[in-house]
Amino acid sequence: MPRPKLLFVITEDWFFVSHFLPMARAARELGFDVAVIARERNHRRAIEATGARLIGLEAERRSLDPRALFKQVMALKRLIAAEKPDILHCIALKPIALAGLAGKLAGVDARVYALTGLGFLGARQGALAAAARLAARLWLRGAIDGPQVRFLFENPDDPATLGLDPQDAAKVAIVGGAGVDPLILMPAPQPPAPPLKVALVARMLWSKGVDLAVEAVGLARAGGAQVELTIHGAPDPSNPKAIPEATLAEWAARPGIAWAGPTRDIEGVWKGHHLCILPSRGGEGLPRTILEAAACGRAILTTDVPGCRSFVREGQDGMVVPAGDAAALAKALTIFARAPGLAERMGASARARLIDGHTERDVMNAVKALYLGLIGRSAPDAAA
Repeated sequence: MPRPKLLFVITEDWFFVSHFLPMARAARELGFDVAVIARERNHRRAIEATGARLIGLEAERRSLDPRALFKQVMALKRLIAAEKPDILHCIALKPIALAGLAGKLAGVDARVYALTGLGFLGARQGALAAAARLAARLWLRGAIDGPQVRFLFENPDDPATLGLDPQDAAKVAIVGGAGVDPLILMPAPQPPAPPLKVALVARMLWSKGVDLAVEAVGLARAGGAQVELTIHGAPDPSNPKAIPEATLAEWAARPGIAWAGPTRDIEGVWKGHHLCILPSRGGEGLPRTILEAAACGRAILTTDVPGCRSFVREGQDGMVVPAGDAAALAKALTIFARAPGLAERMGASARARLIDGHTERDVMNAVKALYLGLIGRSAPDAAA
């Protein structure tokens, strides 16, 4: 029997490496032939180390010109038709919209649409945003849907936004984010306090609420709380919503604020901090930074938006405050700063929460079941 072929489509190779290598490994464990279509930067070796192949694709992320989009669909159709995958797995909204159509035109019926968050569709409000959500819903549920299409989400709120029932196991699968390995990211003793040391680890985008964290720390310090914030992350020059480097430098000049740039030493970050803060404005799937902090036994201060609220249980794993409310964030920071041991207790709960369904292995097992269901096999058959 020939090996089933799985083809991923995603915007960037670095994004696949940072979040989705476990899915490639899961497919390889099933004996699948795996390939990834992505814009190639410098992550080919990491993808190929899983046994997958990387197929480079040049695409302009920010172009919405219909002619450019049509060219992208046709280019994807040619690549997909050449690969002849049994399953096409499209990751994030734009690849789903374009590669989903390309796959349908190429005759690939078994398609997985992985929504890693709704992005601007989830973060914005108002009539324009509502119209955009309606258009996305009509496209995803009408033009590129099908009997063998499955939707993969990271939280239970996003399916409802697209008119799907999160309990419909025949159409919807929900996984615990990208998953992290709790044997690699381990808890460490809390650093000395005071001050309360808070870290924000994310891409430097306005949607992540970095400005709100900076404002909240300023308010908390003005009220007498001993709080310090370290910001880890880099601007994304290709993203129109990136925070300018000059703005980050201006914030870092304020008392109690430091911008440390990007880091790969996640465990080192949490060894030196008591609390994870992510004041997201919305559009998240299930932020990896929250999972990483939880794995390291750190409490989480976040906002009441999809993804964040589905993981962090208020008063157990951290605190959840209204989105866009710097004063509420400052109040929570003050409580943590003035209650020794609170962050440590909540951090232990957060790690237990992670281990109960949000690990890398949990995600791998979930996507294995999804893939096997699409090709009509059971796990023992695939192992054979």
